[in-house]
Amino acid sequence: MSHDAYSADVQTHPAIRRVAHWLLALSILLMIGSGWRIYNTSPIFPFNFPEVLTLGGDGAISIVHHNDGGVANAIAWHFAAMWLLVGSVLLYLLHTVLTGHLRRDLLPVGPRAFLRDFIAAATFRLDHRLGEYNAVQKVFYLGVLLAIAMMILSGLAIWKPVQLQALTWMFGGFQGARLVHFLFMVAIVGFLVVHVTLVAIVPKTLLAMVVGRASAASHQIPAGEPHNIPAGE
Repeated sequence: MSHDAYSADVQTHPAIRRVAHWLLALSILLMIGSGWRIYNTSPIFPFNFPEVLTLGGDGAISIVHHNDGGVANAIAWHFAAMWLLVGSVLLYLLHTVLTGHLRRDLLPVGPRAFLRDFIAAATFRLDHRLGEYNAVQKVFYLGVLLAIAMMILSGLAIWKPVQLQALTWMFGGFQGARLVHFLFMVAIVGFLVVHVTLVAIVPKTLLAMVVGRASAASHQIPAGEPHNIPAGE
């Protein structure tokens, strides 16, 4: 006679991954805030970001003392955050590759699985199990890593358009690099909105990223099916 087993959903995050995650989050927020202030000095599109959402100090005071509206402060923040971003991304990638987290938990993912899980998520029928990544999450996480890489490359093309003229040329010139930089910034902001929303829906994922481990209520596993393997272990 077969018997059903019970197993708790568990999610774990090693200390290195947690440190890399929070440093990456901090660097992205700093780069977005300072980048919006820099953008406002020379907009690509016919709008500016509200100064209260930007980073660079009080614009009126900066004009009085530096005659630049805070852009010098914003650039300083942007470059400091850039090095933090690069360092945290490298730390995260090194850890995920060496521990097998990338191969085990985020790969493989195909268009059929993504479409299936996306439709289920859009109709509020996607079953989420703590410690496992569905196809939508996998694509989003891999996609934000690609967006960050493109942000870094396009940012280098904007920073050193003469020294890195081959890279700048690949983006269609200086203005092309600015456009690519802006569009991938939008993609990252979109990811943050979705990411924070999902965390609000499943708050124990935040607990796991803060203290390293979280578990959900036990669920039933039919006999003969493998037990859940927590992501990150």
